[in-house]
Amino acid sequence: MRAGVHALWIIGLSLAVTAGTGRFGFFPADQGFILGQARRILNGEIPHSDIISARPLGSAVIHILDFALPGPLFVASAVLSMAEIIMGTIALAVIVTNRPLLTWGPGRTALVAAAAVLNLNAFPLMAWHTIDGIALTACGVWALRSDSVRVRRLGLFLFGVAALVKQSFAPVVVIAGLWLLLRPRGKRSFADFCWLGAFPLAYVAVVSLGGGFGAMVDQLTTAAPAYGEGLLGFWLNEMPTAIKPLPLFVFAAIAAVAVMARTAWSSWLLLLTGSTAVVWVVVDGGFVGPNRWTDALWWILAVATVAHGLLRRAIPWGALLVLGLGFLISLSWGQDTPTLLAGSMALTTFFLLADLVTPPEGWLRTGTAACVAVSLACGLFTVSLRDDLTYMDRPRAELTRDLGDVAPSMHGIRTSEGMYTYLAQMRDCISRFPAAKVAVLADNPFAYAAFDLRNPFPVDWPLPLEMVADAPQRMIAAAHDLNRQGSYLVLFQTVDQKTLMAGGPIPAEVGPDQPIYDYFGIAAHVKAALTGETITCGNFVGKWQS
Repeated sequence: MRAGVHALWIIGLSLAVTAGTGRFGFFPADQGFILGQARRILNGEIPHSDIISARPLGSAVIHILDFALPGPLFVASAVLSMAEIIMGTIALAVIVTNRPLLTWGPGRTALVAAAAVLNLNAFPLMAWHTIDGIALTACGVWALRSDSVRVRRLGLFLFGVAALVKQSFAPVVVIAGLWLLLRPRGKRSFADFCWLGAFPLAYVAVVSLGGGFGAMVDQLTTAAPAYGEGLLGFWLNEMPTAIKPLPLFVFAAIAAVAVMARTAWSSWLLLLTGSTAVVWVVVDGGFVGPNRWTDALWWILAVATVAHGLLRRAIPWGALLVLGLGFLISLSWGQDTPTLLAGSMALTTFFLLADLVTPPEGWLRTGTAACVAVSLACGLFTVSLRDDLTYMDRPRAELTRDLGDVAPSMHGIRTSEGMYTYLAQMRDCISRFPAAKVAVLADNPFAYAAFDLRNPFPVDWPLPLEMVADAPQRMIAAAHDLNRQGSYLVLFQTVDQKTLMAGGPIPAEVGPDQPIYDYFGIAAHVKAALTGETITCGNFVGKWQS
């Protein structure tokens, strides 16, 4: 019965968040990036051989599942991503508190639900490698705590998958290997190591059989590194100008007092100060990624972890896992801050500090009511802020068009009039100039999954950072191949990102000499290499050969 209740609230929250906020707003680049790669694999393409990627394509393999889910692809994918966020949040809460899920009451459940919504914050609800890495790692650790050999081996398998969604999660497979080696000989077996290595070995085997081993090594080793310098340098570089530093300094000072005093009153003061600092940072941060508010949460949790360890004279391993995950998330080109762990960091801080105090008699009913109130407030706060902070699109009041009119796979996604016009023009161009192979450069990886297109180029989204190894040369070579094979349409957008984010204006027609939107010249080189007929359609300039 309890298992059914928990399954219902997880499914219900996933659906509610997607319906209430997650389906509002659309940007044609990142919101279809992973799905586009998954579509390529479904079409039989080999990672790194046919698909150039700066990361392992573990997430693309995982999100093949999205195409089998009931409902429109992009909405179903959003529901699955929210379910991943919730499951990762649950797993971390179980690990931090050492309380099994089936023993949770309504208060703890409400707090974890609130943390899951905070973990999403203003991030777009979409298939994404960081979301996958968090869920796989957290659920892997959760599974390793089981008494069942089968469940533990499932956890080891999840670690192996996590290592291949993104390089920054590779350390988890090393940690899992050390965990196995440190176990008593009778409690580990060769089969355990096989489960840990099953997915990575299968991935490398498939790539190698497809002739892509050397390309894989080149692509993964030539990608620009990330060191987490934004998070680790927060105190020196970001904090003085980005966020009011007072709550962090006060909390750190009170933590020092509590460690020295070791009294009941100092522990209660620590709990009050820490909770206030967390709330202050969340509200003051306003969910806007660039102001580093989640860095502040990471450092608050670091202080709480040290204080808890010194006061309890024990290492809080669960909190260290959350801190470690936060650091791995910060190893990013885009949001180099642990944004997708904000709620779990806040909740872990609260759990650590609450563990230091003795609750008064009769606290359960009052505490449960307070937790439910916090959950509701968090939900309302999130919805209110996301209404104005729609990712790369207009505020919610302007999202009046349903993208189901553009493609059935996007039914239920709401966007602005300008973005709708841009996407409708793309649909019309693809219909007007039929071809066996279609590409839309540069910021449109969504198109391949949305319209079920075969991209003849090895890169769906030619961002400068994604153009690793010999990607530029292979893009040009692919253009020459198209000239020989025929039946292609390559569209080049002329509207830039800022115009799309602003909702337009989107020109109804452009001339053949209209400048195209290009990052570092690769689209222009591709355009020059193609010998097909020059066409114009809406805001797009293209090359077409029937």
